[in-house]
Amino acid sequence: MDEIVIETEFITLGQVLKVTDAISSGGMAKWFLQEHDVYVNGEIDNRRGRKLRHGDVINIPGVGRFVIANQNGEN
Repeated sequence: MDEIVIETEFITLGQVLKVTDAISSGGMAKWFLQEHDVYVNGEIDNRRGRKLRHGDVINIPGVGRFVIANQNGEN
């Protein structure tokens, strides 16, 4: 599982899709989430504005599994 390190309180699901190269631009997030199942903490979520915080686990089938970590490397 790869880490996505953030320096802020949260990152949105749409931003995670872009950071992980699942999509090439932020404008594709809505389409991607309509066409593909994305799991947040084991549950399907299609809200591109979903706030993800430290410790959340995101599974994007075909792309990978990621955990949100703070800048100090802690979950």
